[in-house]
Amino acid sequence: METMSEQQFSRPGAVDLSGLAPTPAPQAGTSSAYAVTIDEQNFQTVLESSMSAPVVLAFFSPSRSPESVALADDLQTLSNEYEGKFLLGRVDVDAAPQIAQAMQIPSVPLVALVAQGRPVPLFQDAVPLEELRTALDQVFTQLATQGFTGRHQPRSGAGPVDEESGEPELDPRYAPAQDALAAGDVDRAVAEYQKLVDANASDSEATAGLSMAKVLQRTQGVDLDQARSAAAASPDDVAAQTMVADLDLLGGHVDDAFTRLVDLVRRTTEADRDTARSHLLDLFAAVGNDDPRVQAGRRALASALF
Repeated sequence: METMSEQQFSRPGAVDLSGLAPTPAPQAGTSSAYAVTIDEQNFQTVLESSMSAPVVLAFFSPSRSPESVALADDLQTLSNEYEGKFLLGRVDVDAAPQIAQAMQIPSVPLVALVAQGRPVPLFQDAVPLEELRTALDQVFTQLATQGFTGRHQPRSGAGPVDEESGEPELDPRYAPAQDALAAGDVDRAVAEYQKLVDANASDSEATAGLSMAKVLQRTQGVDLDQARSAAAASPDDVAAQTMVADLDLLGGHVDDAFTRLVDLVRRTTEADRDTARSHLLDLFAAVGNDDPRVQAGRRALASALF
């Protein structure tokens, strides 16, 4: 399995989509609220939706690779489980050979992630469902650390639909914060997410976005080597340790960040201990409570506290 690699896959600049005429909306040909059957007419529109939330493309061939069909089916199952964290685009390369040619697909099965218009290969072979789930968890955590936290709205069933395009309308509440992140304005993103949390404390999406935006805010302009040196020199300095935990999280070292703060909770007392605990809870929120690493971190924190 190859993950997050651009080897044996065309770079975004090599993808010529000019010959694929877009239509206003994808036509869903699957039973999932978060999956569409891709053809030459809706391909561009689906790619454009990756500007707000991730798209996963599953290339398959019923005639040449039954395992590629099974892989696409498993991804469709996961698209429902993830409830909008990604939109699955199913591409039958036999029915849509121009798309496979435009994307320079060497063989099937192949699964690619498209985030903000940039395609990156995830898998080039059949992968068991549990391995798929684990890999996707890691991908979406990595994207979240980069401030890319949008979700797709369901494409069937309840929900408002734009009258002109026929697309399900994206929830506009998160647009100001996500636009701020896309523009690199972290302070404004924090302020926008804070407004949402103040208006509805039970909004888990806003809470997660606020926590991640605060991580980005705290680490702006911080030198990684200097931060690590300071933490190594002062193992019980809460500010130094929490800063490295933030940097670890942004670097994708989620378990390291959690372990550092759990150990800090064990070593400290009173106000320092409470600060370390609260900071760790914020990082849990940033990653997402459904992430298995967060669940393990919560158990470790409980053990450290009691």
